[in-house]
Amino acid sequence: MSIGLLLAGILLTTSCLRIDTAFPRDEPIRFNRARQKIYAYNFRCQWWKPFGKWQVVPVSYDWSQVRAERWWQHGGSIFQWGVMLSIVEPGTHNVIDRFNLTFMGADAHAWAYVCTYMQKGPSALPPPGPPKDHNDVLWCEFALRLAPKVEWPADMDQESRTAPVLNQ
Repeated sequence: MSIGLLLAGILLTTSCLRIDTAFPRDEPIRFNRARQKIYAYNFRCQWWKPFGKWQVVPVSYDWSQVRAERWWQHGGSIFQWGVMLSIVEPGTHNVIDRFNLTFMGADAHAWAYVCTYMQKGPSALPPPGPPKDHNDVLWCEFALRLAPKVEWPADMDQESRTAPVLNQ
C-alpha cells in the first residue's frame, strides 16, 4: 500500500512540475491599429496528456471579430472575475476562439485602454509606462525560469509590428 501511495505521489508531483514548466512565460496579445488586427500567442494545454508535447498556436484575427465578455465565478469563499476576449465568426455571434485577459494581468480597465487605442489612436491615451519584456522573470520564480520563452514566428512578428505598405 505504501509503495502505491509513493508512486502516486511521484506521478502527481511530476505532472504538476510539467504543468508549471510547460506554459510559456507569458501569452501576449498584440494589437495592431494600422492593420486593424490582433495577434495572440495561443497556448493549447492538454490536461489529459501531461507528458505529451503541448503546442503554441500563434493566431491573428480582424479587430471586427473581437468581443469582450466579463465573467465571474465562485467556489466556496473564493471569488474570481475578469475579462475574456471572444473571437466570433464574421457576421455571426459564434465564438471560435477565446483569450483570457485576466490571466495575462489585464482587467476591464485594460480592455477600455485597448478599445481607445484601436478606435482613436495612441494620442487619445495617457502616457505609457516603461515597456515590459515578457521574458523577464524574478529570481524567485523558479517554474517560470524553466518555462519556454515567447517566440513569435518571424513573419507574424514582423506583420504585428508594422503598418501595411500602401501601393501608390
